[in-house]
Amino acid sequence: MPKSQPYQPLPLRMLHGSISILIILALITGVLIYNIYDKRFGYLPLPEVPRIMGIHKLFGRLFLLGIPFFAFYSFHAGKRRLIQADWLFKLKEVGKPIWWYTLHRIVNTSMLIAATFALFSGRQMDEGWMKRGELAHTWYTLHLAAWVVMFLCLAVHLLMIAKVGGVPLMLSIFDTKYRHHDSPAAWAVKIKKWMSKPNL
Repeated sequence: MPKSQPYQPLPLRMLHGSISILIILALITGVLIYNIYDKRFGYLPLPEVPRIMGIHKLFGRLFLLGIPFFAFYSFHAGKRRLIQADWLFKLKEVGKPIWWYTLHRIVNTSMLIAATFALFSGRQMDEGWMKRGELAHTWYTLHLAAWVVMFLCLAVHLLMIAKVGGVPLMLSIFDTKYRHHDSPAAWAVKIKKWMSKPNL
């Protein structure tokens, strides 16, 4: 029998969907910028997009607005999807379901950290560096490294979702239905509860 589709909380779906779209768009525009100004580690024969730097910065600003909400949710209601205190112990259970879940949580946490650092390092950069061919700046190198880590985490994240929950889990994040207790009208009360609890 096919697996039933798991239920994902509505705030998670909305925040995860928004952040995922922004990350993917930022990765794509970042690749186009690299393809125009850098090319040190390879080159793709892609057409140049006018004002690509400004488009990339726009996605960065939108990401800056969205990441605090996603981080707040992740470290409160979604903390079970992040790395746990006993992760080293659980990694010893190689091949067992808990081992895969632990790897998935490590990847989720790594992606969140890499995304935050990519945003921070990007804010420290001067777009004139790229246009002038000044590619040795530390902040640019760190920004590039953060995006590479995030790209790898995104790829592994998708593989982990396929391994842990398969197609039903992948489709559940796009479901538009929600349960009564998950109604947006109840979010204010839930946020107060999360803020009143110690973040263990």
